[in-house]
Amino acid sequence: MSKNAAELTRKEMKAPDAFQAAAGQAATWVAGRQKHIVAAVVGAIALLAVVLGVMNWIESSRKAAGVALFGVLDAADGQISSVPLPGVSVPLFPSTEAQQKEIVAKAGEVRREYPSTEAARTAALAAGSAQLRLGAYDEALASFDSYLSSAKAGDSLAFVADDGVVRAKEAKGDFAGALAAAERLPSLNPAYADRAALERARLLARQGKVEEARKILQAFPTDFKDSQAKADAESQLARLGAPK
Repeated sequence: MSKNAAELTRKEMKAPDAFQAAAGQAATWVAGRQKHIVAAVVGAIALLAVVLGVMNWIESSRKAAGVALFGVLDAADGQISSVPLPGVSVPLFPSTEAQQKEIVAKAGEVRREYPSTEAARTAALAAGSAQLRLGAYDEALASFDSYLSSAKAGDSLAFVADDGVVRAKEAKGDFAGALAAAERLPSLNPAYADRAALERARLLARQGKVEEARKILQAFPTDFKDSQAKADAESQLARLGAPK
């Protein structure tokens, strides 16, 4: 049976309770390690400052990249004219070639200055399209591949980049490579599967595989009942001529 208050000895009444003892031990431990604790706190604050600094830098870099990308899009929105046009606020270029070169140059600046941003990816796509128009097919392929290398599922512009690959390879005479790129188009964006089918048929026909192309085009109305490209499929099928 435990002692009641009247039975406590003088020694027991003077002894510290468990809480007091633990508190005293903690105070002693802190006092002995005060420098280490202060250093740890200072280190944590410094680390937090670094993290916040990096976050601010990333946000600032993202905004700057967006501003730089506007220069690319502004060039792409320009008009061709050898004389000033009243009331026109977009850039004017003396020729299409000059415009495409400016797009490539502006896009290159974004990609060099802000290489890991979404703006740089968009710039790569713009550069590829401009290089394709300039006939710089190898450079265009490199730009399109750069975009596709980091494309995620559902990326609506991946289809555009891969279609650029198709065009560039076809222009280089690499029909097998162009067809391989066209065959992956539906997986990049199922919404354009009908257009991808027309591309495959067209490329097969260019390679002399007319019957394979014909099968795709004949099945088109059934495979893509709601497609608005049915007239294109019919026109392409008509150009193949009658079956042999």
